[in-house]
Amino acid sequence: MVGKAVAKNNSFHIAIDVGSTSIKGALLDLETRSFTTVRSVPFPTPRDRLPSTRVEIEPEDVVVAVSDLIRQLSGGGVGDGHVWICGQMGGVVLADSHGNALSPYYSWRDQRTVEVGPTGLTWMQMLREAWPENVWSRLGRELQPGSTSTLLYWLKQHEMLPSKAIPCSIADFVVARLAHQAPAMHVTYAIGLLDLHQVEIYHDALQCIGLGDVAWGKLVRGLEPIAQTQINETNYEFHGCFGDHQTALWGAGLERDELSINVSTGSQVSQRTSSFEPGPYQSRLFFGGDWLNTVTHLPAGRALNALLHLCTELNSADGADLSEAWKNIAEKMAAISATDVIADINFYASPLGTSGSFSNLTLENLTVGHLFLAACVAMAENYRVVANRLARKESFRSIVLSGGLAQSLPRLADFIRDRFAMPLREVNGEDTLLGLLKLAHHFSAPSSTCS
Repeated sequence: MVGKAVAKNNSFHIAIDVGSTSIKGALLDLETRSFTTVRSVPFPTPRDRLPSTRVEIEPEDVVVAVSDLIRQLSGGGVGDGHVWICGQMGGVVLADSHGNALSPYYSWRDQRTVEVGPTGLTWMQMLREAWPENVWSRLGRELQPGSTSTLLYWLKQHEMLPSKAIPCSIADFVVARLAHQAPAMHVTYAIGLLDLHQVEIYHDALQCIGLGDVAWGKLVRGLEPIAQTQINETNYEFHGCFGDHQTALWGAGLERDELSINVSTGSQVSQRTSSFEPGPYQSRLFFGGDWLNTVTHLPAGRALNALLHLCTELNSADGADLSEAWKNIAEKMAAISATDVIADINFYASPLGTSGSFSNLTLENLTVGHLFLAACVAMAENYRVVANRLARKESFRSIVLSGGLAQSLPRLADFIRDRFAMPLREVNGEDTLLGLLKLAHHFSAPSSTCS
């Protein structure tokens, strides 16, 4: 997955991460291997008045937000621009061959596929039964309520999948829309769609679930530009779009003898390997010719945000400013040495459950500090359980902790250290932007290696 190395004078480089909570960007300095002028805008809010299981976003709103961010970051840039882009994984937008939207963005947070269908099973269960174990294994065992394949299956069953529609990620749609072309798909982004033995779209598996006639965009394996466009009379080339999970771990400098715990809106535990090694976990393509064994969709920021909204619901109705909420929560947690509250924060379908709870509550411990401390203890315990499933203990010698939420809640690192008797390396800063910086530097420096 390495593109041809090209060095251009009179050009500048921008990194864009189309995240679930925010869209972040930075101006890259390839000579000093650093980034400056970091900007962030909120990811557009979902449509109103939908059932609670639906999460749909207007894709054009995302295009506008990314375009504005590119304009902001391009001030003072000389020559042509290179945009390095990664984005949230899963979910789907349907587009035509000119980059126009044929559907809303069905988010990876959408839960419609866990509703019960006509057979008495959920839609996701019906899909899973259509795949023999060997087929599912070749797909990397990727199957979540908001997976691209799962949502496409639901759309097909409900006659909402136009015959010429091209499925794509939200970041790939943004690029296609700006360039007025059919969307492409990088192999790090095409999770649950590839035959990982061949690294090609797994048409036979898709045929099993009624998606055999779906049109797919060009599959991209390298770092070369995938699109060109002009914004405010400046020419841009787009590189990507890469999976934000892999990009974050690339930025964190994950090595093969390390176990990654990435904590953000979603959370994953991952191990880097030199080859495709199927097992009781998901498998994904990484950079540098390597792979990731991973367990994703572990409860983290999304679950804690639900708890935060509960704790602040009345104040929010009064228009209170909640911008300092996470800082206040961290302070309240720091003031408590331990808690006897027991938490299960699987408030949505995850690998560890479908419902959550708090127990052992008393008048003394029914506080924000105790509730969030218990939630962090539960997260750390989840990581220990998943690590045992993912890898033999002797196959990793240290922990890499990354992600914005891990930085916001320092006590979480303490609880993780308690459960893993080995060194823990914390990655501070914007790991996805750092990952994009590393990819851009490799592409522009012929002597560097993408490893």
